[in-house]
Amino acid sequence: MEDGLKIASASLRRMFYLLTPNESSFKDVKEVPRYVDEALPAFIVLALIEIPILYLQGRPLPRFNDTFSSLAAGVVSQFHNLLFRGVEIATYIWVYDRWNIVSLPWDSPWTWLFGLIGVEFGYYWVHRTGHEMNIMWAGHQTHHSSEDYNLGTALRQSAVHRYFNWVIYLPLALIMPPSVFLVHIQLNLLYQFWIHTETVRSVGPLEWILNTPSHHRVHHGRNPYCIDKNYGGVLIIFDRLFGTFQAEEEKVIYGLVHPLQSWDPINAQICHLKYMFKKVQEEKGFSNKMGVIFKGPGWSPGKPWTGLIEDIPEVKEPVEKYDSDVPLKTSLYIFLHFFILIVASGVLTKFKEGMSPVWTISFILFMLFSLTSFGAIYDNKYVLGAEFILIILSMSFLNTISNT
Repeated sequence: MEDGLKIASASLRRMFYLLTPNESSFKDVKEVPRYVDEALPAFIVLALIEIPILYLQGRPLPRFNDTFSSLAAGVVSQFHNLLFRGVEIATYIWVYDRWNIVSLPWDSPWTWLFGLIGVEFGYYWVHRTGHEMNIMWAGHQTHHSSEDYNLGTALRQSAVHRYFNWVIYLPLALIMPPSVFLVHIQLNLLYQFWIHTETVRSVGPLEWILNTPSHHRVHHGRNPYCIDKNYGGVLIIFDRLFGTFQAEEEKVIYGLVHPLQSWDPINAQICHLKYMFKKVQEEKGFSNKMGVIFKGPGWSPGKPWTGLIEDIPEVKEPVEKYDSDVPLKTSLYIFLHFFILIVASGVLTKFKEGMSPVWTISFILFMLFSLTSFGAIYDNKYVLGAEFILIILSMSFLNTISNT
């Protein structure tokens, strides 16, 4: 019982970056726990706790369709790990082994503290480029596509952004040991889960130092005063230093400036890439075409790098969010089916580490088909017969797992 409480305590403290240097310092990257993977129970428990609190506070409860969209994006973002597992940290280790200029002791509390601040500084610039460079925004916009703001929104991750952002962290390899980097890149991400909520209005004086729900609500807003603000992950100090801080003022309206009108999880990942491709074709001249790719999402010839704030449309309450009329029993069916597939795929990936490329790609295509089918149901665009195909494929998939 005592050991179980210690494990539960450590799991919860990870979510708030409350581990001590002594319990989260490791000599080798192979010893570093998979904090993010192990946090799934904490994600579920905290998200469930949030619901009655929202109800008691009289705030909107999570919508089934929006929650599905967030969970689907989170699942799609993890397919990268099946195809290119460990590429980012392997590259970091390669750079560290060849070019590191300082050998910091991995077990020093000062190295641990440097890891916290160094990764946070890197994250600030990863996040800032994710908003102020169009090719990076093409990935990151997925995370901002929800018009709701709750703990489920934190799981709405991009499958595209990670192919670019890891490069920005590589300069840390000149100084920071890989095991230290791997610890803090995970803890930095876990901390950001709890700040996706409306239940916590303020944390008092800590608002000056930490990134908090209040600061991050501003970051997710599409009000003109919210655009391109509060890029911090754990801390808010770099926003204050570099002039990107904005306190929460009027009620925040969430989502993209041009909201998505679909629950299709594939569209949520690639919609801005399609838009960019069209814009590149329309622009005249090489420099303008490159501007579409590497300047801000609001840029066009004759405008500043990130565009004009005057171009951001004003939004006022009440906002009509994109929704769909689906019976409760249909939502319950989707979530039950979704849950079974997630559990089954988790079992599969745990015990099939040596999956062949053909099996891996087949599994990913199956999951994409499933998620797209669920999205189509929510969009009321479902193709007759697709559900029958999905059930047959699901049964075949589960039968395959049961025989492994």
